[in-house]
Order: sequence, then C-alpha cells, then structure tokens
Amino acid sequence: MTEATLPEIDIVAAVAKELTLPLNKVRATAELLADGNTVPFISRYRKEVTGNLDEVQIRDIQVTTKRLDDLQARKQSVAKAIREQNAWTATIAKNLATAASLQAVEDIYLPYKQKRRTKATIAKEAGLMGMAQIVQTFPATSLAESAEAFINPAKGINTLEDVLSGVHEIFAEVIGENAGLREWVRKYTLDNGLLESKQKRGAEDKDQPRVYQLYYDFAQQIKRVRNHQVLALNRGEKENVLSVNVRVDVAAIERYLKFRLVGSRTGAAADVLTAAANDAYKRFIAPAIEREIRKSLTDVAATDAIKVFGKNLYHLLMGAPLRGRVVLGFDPGIRTGSKLAVVDENGRFLEKAVIYPHKAAKYDPQGAKKVIIGLVKKYGVSLVAIGNGTASRESQTFIADIIKTDLPALQYVVVNESGASVYSASDVARAEFPDLHVEERSAISIARRLQDPMAELIKIDPQAVGVGQYQHDLPTKELDAELNAVLETAVNQVGVNLNTASPQLLEHIAGLTKTTAANIVTYRDENGPFTTRTELKKVPKLGPKAFEQAAGFLRIPDGKNVLDNTDIHPESYGLASTLLKETGSQPGPSSANVLQALANPAEAERLQVGLPTLTDVIESLTHLGRDLRDGTEGAILRTDVLSVKDLKPGMQLQGTVRNVVDFGAFVDIGVHEDGLVHIKNMVKTDRKTRHIETVNPYNYVAVGDIVTVWVKEVDVQRARIGLSMVPIVAD
Repeated sequence: MTEATLPEIDIVAAVAKELTLPLNKVRATAELLADGNTVPFISRYRKEVTGNLDEVQIRDIQVTTKRLDDLQARKQSVAKAIREQNAWTATIAKNLATAASLQAVEDIYLPYKQKRRTKATIAKEAGLMGMAQIVQTFPATSLAESAEAFINPAKGINTLEDVLSGVHEIFAEVIGENAGLREWVRKYTLDNGLLESKQKRGAEDKDQPRVYQLYYDFAQQIKRVRNHQVLALNRGEKENVLSVNVRVDVAAIERYLKFRLVGSRTGAAADVLTAAANDAYKRFIAPAIEREIRKSLTDVAATDAIKVFGKNLYHLLMGAPLRGRVVLGFDPGIRTGSKLAVVDENGRFLEKAVIYPHKAAKYDPQGAKKVIIGLVKKYGVSLVAIGNGTASRESQTFIADIIKTDLPALQYVVVNESGASVYSASDVARAEFPDLHVEERSAISIARRLQDPMAELIKIDPQAVGVGQYQHDLPTKELDAELNAVLETAVNQVGVNLNTASPQLLEHIAGLTKTTAANIVTYRDENGPFTTRTELKKVPKLGPKAFEQAAGFLRIPDGKNVLDNTDIHPESYGLASTLLKETGSQPGPSSANVLQALANPAEAERLQVGLPTLTDVIESLTHLGRDLRDGTEGAILRTDVLSVKDLKPGMQLQGTVRNVVDFGAFVDIGVHEDGLVHIKNMVKTDRKTRHIETVNPYNYVAVGDIVTVWVKEVDVQRARIGLSMVPIVAD
C-alpha cells in the first residue's frame, strides 16, 4: 500500500463474510438486484440463481451492501480531504483501510476536519507550538524561563500565564482529537458506565398519569439497558419530564490518560499535560462520547423498534380473511351517534344508518334496536364488526342484548379501529365514497378490515394502525423503508386478484408503481376484466421488465388460462403444460400424488429445469388460487360482553394479540382495554436463574394470534389488566 492509495473494499466478499453466506450466492443475488429485479421476484422465481436464498436473506444482502457502499464512499471522501491538506501518510492509509465503521472513519478524520477558530488555533498562530514541544521533552528545570521567550504582546500573549494557558489549549485539543484515546474512553464507558435518569424539578404536572414513573430514579449499565427503556428515556427527556445522562468513573479515566501521556514522570511539564488531559476529557471527549453512546443506543433501539413494527404489521396484514359473510360495520359514537354500514360478502357497500343507543342528547335505544334488526334481516347480516374506540364496551353490551333477545344467530367481533379515521379522511376514501361523511366511511372500513385485513389496511398509513412501539419517535426514512418492504413482502406472498384489487394494493406488487397500478385500474374500467395475464402488456407504461416482475403475483380466478390463477410465472407455463400432459392430469388437489412424484432431481434434469422451480410449479398446480392466510386463525366471534369489573385473578380467557413489544404482548380479551402479558408471564422461568431477559416475545406470539390467557391482576381505577400465558390458580 502506497501513501497515495486507499484500497477499495470488495463489497461482495465483505457482505458474504458479515452475513456468513456463500460468496457465489451473494454475488449472484447482488447482480440480480443491480439488474433491477425486485426482492419478491428474486426470492420466488430465481431460486436456482441465488441458491434458494429466502426473502429475508436477500433483503439482508441488499441492506448490508448499501451500508458498506456508504462506508466505502465516506472513506474515499475523507482520504481526499486529508490529501488536499498534504497530511496523507501511510499510517492514515492503513487506519482508514481497516476502519470497520463510520465512527472509526470519523475519529481518523477529526484532527483534519475543518472547524471554527478555536483557542488552540489562536495559540498556534501566536507561535506557542514551540513551547508545547518543549513541554513534551519534560525538562527538569522550571518552565518559566522557557516560557518567557514566547511572550508576544502583539499576539495577545502578555504574561507567563498567557503562554501556559495557550499551551494548555493546544494540548487539550490534540488530546481531545486523539483517535486512540477516544476509542479507549469509548470502550471503557460502554463497559463500565451507567445510563441514568431523574425526574426534573417541577415536572410533576407534565407527567400527571405518571407514565415515566419507572424512570424517576433510574440507573442501568449501558451494556444492559433494554431498547424500549432507551426509547422511553428519550421521549421523557424530550417532553422535559426526565433528565438523562451517562455516568462513569471519571477518576479511573483520568488515571489512564495520565498513564498514557505522562507515565511516572513528575514535575511542571507533567502537571501541564495532566491538567490538559483532564480538561480535554471534560470539555471534548466526555461530551462527545456521551453523545455517541446515546446516539448509538438510540440507533440500535430504533432499528429494533422498526423491526418490531415491521413484524407486527406483517402479521396484521396476514390476518385470516373472513369470507362469505355479510357484515354490519359499527363505528361507536355518543354525541353524534353511532354510524352503521352494511357490506356484502365481497365488501361492496350496501346501506348506511345512524343510531343513538347511548345516553346523549338524542338517546333512542329502541329506535337503534329497530334499525339494527331491520338491517340484519334485510341483508342477511350474520356478523357485526364493532370498533374498539370510544363507547365500544357500551356498544358491545347493546349488541349482546339484541342477540340475547331477538337475533340469537347473530355474532359480533371487536375490531381494532386504529387508522379507520385516518382512512376515512383520506383522498383514497373520498375517491371511493365521495357522497359519504367521514364517520360513515369509517364504519365501512371497520367492516371491510374484518373481511380482508390486507385489502383494507393497505389503504392506511402503516404508522396509524396501532402495532408499533414509539413509532413517532423513529427515523422516518428508515421506518418508511422497512414498512414498504413489509407491505411488498406480504402483498406478494398472498398475491392479488387482478380484476378486483384496488390501486393501493396493486402498487405494492413487485415491479409495479403508483402510476402503473393506476393505469391497470383505468384499463380495467375502460376495457372490462382481464382475461389473461398477457393482456397486462397492453397497459400503458407497463413495460417488459415490469411485466416480468409482476405477472406471477397477479391472479385471474375466472380467466381463459387456469394457470393465471396460480403463482406459476408465465415463463414456466410450458413446464406446467408438459407436466399435465405427460401425467394426463388436471390442475387441482386430485392430481397431487401423481405430480408430486415428479419432484425429484432426475425429473428436473430430464426436463432441463432447476429442482426448486419444478417443485414450486408442482405445488402450485395442486393448489389453485391458494391464499397463505387461509391456514391462520380468524377473529374471535362473540355473543356476550365482558367488563373490566367482571375480571378476577385466575380467570381463563381467549384473546387476540393486538401488539407485540420488547417487554411482552398486548391482548384483546373483549374489554375496552387490552391486557398486557409481560415477558415474565409468557413462560415458566427457573426459580434459581430467573433469566427473564433471555425471553423473546416474538418467539411466542405474533399480532393476530388467538391465545389462551389467565388474568393475573386488575387495576380498575387505572384500567390496567395484567395477563399471563402460564396457567394461574385463583386464590
């Protein structure tokens, strides 16, 4: 390595090493991504090329490649900046080449970074570097005699104190910018420091519900602080309720700095360097390290929270559709009444109404009851979807009474209405139902999200659906990227009906954009339903690449070609036809045994196709129009109602997981408030080791799961319910 060069990182090799994946698989995947292929398409239809990597691995390759590209670019820009200052050396080149993080690169660049004029800069301009060099020799004599020679009134250096003060500033800045010393202090602080918080004086009124009570007097080792604690501390600090800081043994750090810079030497020069080191730590190193640590903790916590949000959103989208039921959407309200909307089996809006079943100015329970019974009988409604917002419990009681006295075949479901109001006021909702009021659109959304969660939730900003953790505190760019990836994954895994899908659903299909999705709907409206996948090629601005990426994920249930209702890509239609012809089979479950017998390496070689593709094609031929969501549990159908006051410790219930977070899961058990299953109540723990921190909630439950829980504790006043997934025996 010469002084003038900085070697390029072999990005592919570095990615393969970091992710512990075979180099050839990473290289092939990187080439497919660079060629404009989407992750769902690569994962599903290029298994032979990638060596059967799954979608998570492909996205990891994509993200890691981007990060290493950014690191490489920063190294090059730093190298260029240092060269322009004629300060480039072989040591700098070596350190930059081996730097494994952006922080390490920035530490190397710090002494050369353009900065404002400092006291150290002024001291250097006054000619005090010479005195600093004398101090570094640790002279046995007094420093006063040497310092007198550097007094320069023209430069503002009038006394011996001015000389020594300037030398102090020079040393403090140099020590503060030393990459090695910073790295030691950083590591020591991370290994031994505490993250602590206190309640700010006068903050009592700002935290009336005592949301941050756990953090009024909090201290935890930095290396053991949990991600949700970091986010809670950040929010409490932002809301001016908490003061947060990093605490470490300053005396130990000062001893180390003295050892490194002075050793066992004594005397005036040693005292100057020791004082400068302590000052450098206090003014430059400590604040910078605290900022770095807080930022690093926040970055890690945010990344984890974004992943949590993504997992929860995925499971919410993949909730089982409730097909074949006419549903009455019930958006509870008091002052302005409760809004009703009937939708048929396909989600088509039929009729709306407003009722006043709750005590308010227009209180009319008998009239409300009559309207409900009339709508149920008129349209054959078998299920009521009740939003879980204001007056939800009262609405459940109202419907339960009607079921008991008049409509015993009717059932109801409490639906998480998070985001329904956001959808109702959106441009999408206005375009769908221009003649309806916001609240009436909300009732339709509540009903539809029960029938097909994905098709309805896809229209709503993911941050509004109520499955995140501190999502409004997270970096927008990274959060949006993760949520878009989740939407893309979920939609393409399920596939969509080309003739009924909304533009919001279509735009998440691999290869399609907002424009091409809208063009598909326009073409469909103008020309009637698609009869073949190849007809997509007639859609404006939908070119060959987009068709290649999207075709396999678009279904036509009643099309001319039965293969268009499978996830077989058109490029494999020839293979599918050959298999059916050779076996004399028809697509469907009845041919499963005959076709699956061909899923072996010998047949793959004979047919000149990869075994993964052969296996997938056979699987698709035996499962026409399959929907991955059909195998999951649906919503809990109820006929009676439960109140918080009815709950007793030890009571066994069934509930639906609404949200999963680092410290547990929130479960809807049919009362107004969701109950919390803390991680310590998810599994039995060893009484001796008590290793609760090793429990990962995501290994036990997911959003939408139907779980059996036991009531652990109930705080009626604070409306808090503690649940357990471990059986509890009532006292």
